[in-house]
Amino acid sequence: MTFTATVFIGTSLDGYIARPDDDIEWLTSRGEKAGDMGFFEFLASVDAVIMGRNTYDKVIGFGEENWHYGDRHVGVLSTTLAEDADPRVTVYRTMDDLVSDLNERGIQHVYPDGGRLVQSFLRAGLVDRLIISIAPVLIGAGHGLFGDLAQDVSLRLETAADLGGGFAQLRYTVEK
Repeated sequence: MTFTATVFIGTSLDGYIARPDDDIEWLTSRGEKAGDMGFFEFLASVDAVIMGRNTYDKVIGFGEENWHYGDRHVGVLSTTLAEDADPRVTVYRTMDDLVSDLNERGIQHVYPDGGRLVQSFLRAGLVDRLIISIAPVLIGAGHGLFGDLAQDVSLRLETAADLGGGFAQLRYTVEK
């Protein structure tokens, strides 16, 4: 593996990234008070965005004006999305195919986006950094950011920041 991968994601204080019905209004409505939380500066540092199918569907639902990826390589890891569904994306069927293609393309910095994809990257040992913005809300149920792991993932806290609007942002490096 030659690329580094940084997770950039928002959660509720109780660790959810979406409600059980995939709604994220609890995050977006509060997030307006904290600005972009450094997202566009972060996005400028990556040369590939990889997402899972559910995240891709959510992004498409936001409309064309919210396709912020420009000319970056965008991939979707999915066994169900048609390979020709969107000319802007490359569809990968397996994590091995994904990693191999990113390395062949010379990709240096990857942004894995979406709960299950982040979990897959963590289980595969592919995450190097985590930037987690925590919203000032408990939603009680939903899709958790983290799932089962075969072993501990040790982290080193780099920074903890107050973003305003009640948001905190934690930046961790994965100790490998």
